[in-house]
Amino acid sequence: MTSMTDTDADDTADAGDPAGSSLDGLSRREALKAAVAVGGAAGLSACVDRLDGEEPVPAGDGADAHPARQYAWNDHVRTDDAGNWQLPRHQTLLYLSLPGEGPPSGDDRETVRGALDALDEAYAWTHEGLLHSAAYSPSYFDRFEAELAVPDDVSLTEPTPLADFETPEFDTQDVLVHLASDRPDALLAAEEALLGEADGANGVSFPSALTDALELDDRRTGFFDPGMPHEKADDLSGVPEPNPVPEDAPLFMGFIAGFRGNQATEDAVAIAEGPFAEGTTKSVGNWRQRLDDWYGEQDFDQQVMEMYSPGHATEGLVEGVGANLGDDSGIDRFLDSVVEDAREYGRVGHAQKAARENRDEAGNPLLLRRHFESADDDIASLHFPSLQRSIDQFETVRRSMNGVDATDATPAIRQRVNNGILEYIFLRHRGYFLVPPRSLRALPTPDGSEG
Repeated sequence: MTSMTDTDADDTADAGDPAGSSLDGLSRREALKAAVAVGGAAGLSACVDRLDGEEPVPAGDGADAHPARQYAWNDHVRTDDAGNWQLPRHQTLLYLSLPGEGPPSGDDRETVRGALDALDEAYAWTHEGLLHSAAYSPSYFDRFEAELAVPDDVSLTEPTPLADFETPEFDTQDVLVHLASDRPDALLAAEEALLGEADGANGVSFPSALTDALELDDRRTGFFDPGMPHEKADDLSGVPEPNPVPEDAPLFMGFIAGFRGNQATEDAVAIAEGPFAEGTTKSVGNWRQRLDDWYGEQDFDQQVMEMYSPGHATEGLVEGVGANLGDDSGIDRFLDSVVEDAREYGRVGHAQKAARENRDEAGNPLLLRRHFESADDDIASLHFPSLQRSIDQFETVRRSMNGVDATDATPAIRQRVNNGILEYIFLRHRGYFLVPPRSLRALPTPDGSEG
């Protein structure tokens, strides 16, 4: 693994870029994020212009040389000084569906396979090249008469509300393609080729595009880059003025999350047997953030209490954005004190509540969370991909976030008040997907056969 750097953080943008004058005067890093959000030929042109003189994007060596697990990213990304995995800086989610009803044809399957295999030829499996995955929804598998051939301990259900106050739009598109790279030019060129807007990418000709068989339903973008939330916050709905987001924060709410010691391993989330062995399940939610009260009413200790636990605040465990915690938030010490803390402090912590159900019998985390921030539609939001062996594991952890036992313990804590971070986040979308092994990523059949 490589250590993270931020050499481009203070570079300034040149005026007159091809994406339009809206990018003039932005820092180089912010302009590249904006170009990814714009997408298309204009965004790619802006990236190429800003990255003139950069090293070439490393080429791939084909699907057979890349990991069988499409989600095998951890050994191929940067790490921070504590060894925490740092997701690629730029992220794009493409939601696509098959037209019509019924299962895909063999020609559809070959079309999708050709596009995805070309992607592996074009880009190295690294944060400096392109990491990606193709995943399939329950609605996709409902197109077939056969049942999905997964072990009894693996579920893939249709998404459902997991709290009384959730009113999301559920993502039931057939396919989710997730693209991630430190290089925005790689991300956008790959997207152009996949969507049929270019004949190839990074010197590789694509024999087909995803959109030769599928229809694009939605495109969402985001970023994982400490300091970027502060840079973006000035113009976003959901963040108060003056800009309160710490300059070194990786998230709009000002703290580090996703500590390595509190994450499941890729081995732990892998399906163990059957045709989809080495695959996994994936939940992806999109949460709007409204942070006026977070920054306007809560002092630092109260924020720590609601993000982590009251114990983290009273013991002074968190400094600044929490980098001093290293590779483990220390949350396991406080899992059994939710009700006690509710009565004593009138608040409970988000991490404290969720982690209670995010452990197996040996105390190991069940979910591998790969969340990243977004400024789509000029709204501060969070994309929350979560990998786990079975969707019911995600649902159990999410329901634990509701803190029902804390609301029963004291009137000071209500459904969305003093109850972790529920007062500040609002679910907009959620979808569930199966991430097959690489060999079955092109429109799989439920039994893993070619169909």
